[in-house]
Amino acid sequence: MPLFRKKRKLDNESLKRGVGLITVTDPSSVVAEQFRTIRTNIQFSSVDKRLQSIVITSSEPSEGKSTVSSNLAVVWAKQKQKVVIIDADLRRPTAHRTFHVLNAAGLSSYLTNNAVYEEIIQTTDVPNLSVISSGPVPPNPAEILNSHRINNLLERLQTEFDMIIIDAPPINTVTDAQLLANKADGVVLVVPQGIAEKGSVTHAVDQLKTVHAKLLGTIMNRFKADKSPGYYGGYYGGDYGGYYGVDDKDD
Repeated sequence: MPLFRKKRKLDNESLKRGVGLITVTDPSSVVAEQFRTIRTNIQFSSVDKRLQSIVITSSEPSEGKSTVSSNLAVVWAKQKQKVVIIDADLRRPTAHRTFHVLNAAGLSSYLTNNAVYEEIIQTTDVPNLSVISSGPVPPNPAEILNSHRINNLLERLQTEFDMIIIDAPPINTVTDAQLLANKADGVVLVVPQGIAEKGSVTHAVDQLKTVHAKLLGTIMNRFKADKSPGYYGGYYGGDYGGYYGVDDKDD
């Protein structure tokens, strides 16, 4: 990975308004259908073990992992499965804006013993879908995510929900995603076409391998079929799992 990279402008609109839920606003669209296809592919990506918890992350910020997490949670819930999405991006949270829930108590509150389990589970307007918002931004996200209480939370959620989707921070930016990836059944890496740098993506995969995370595959969002795959040629597939495309420009 290059020592010096051009600093990318972060997208702050999702922090103010949340991310787009095309699977709710336009469920018959091509993009919504692609999310349903991705859900099916993830379900069949593990033949020896039932997947009940997945981490969605990206190599760098503003690459669309929250959009993917939220829309996957919706299509999973619409399959009549009981789903919870956890906003574990404690530095740049979006789920409370996306699903129009409160953020006074959330994941950070539970992990710091300032809230009990029942206080952090919130229902949404989508049937079968609940959300755990980030809660107040803590000064030490990595430390609290590495506490025993996150294990207790996941164990309890597994008894009450069919699928747990964890929206994690970018893996190359902070250690949070590595900590979470080690606790989930699988990880999906979001890669925006024409934006993600190959070196950054490769480094992210290496980081996941370091903690022995199970990489289920990659999702290329902002995907345009008429663009040449040469830039990524030879990268996807093989040791890096499946490849799925999402023609989505939202963050």
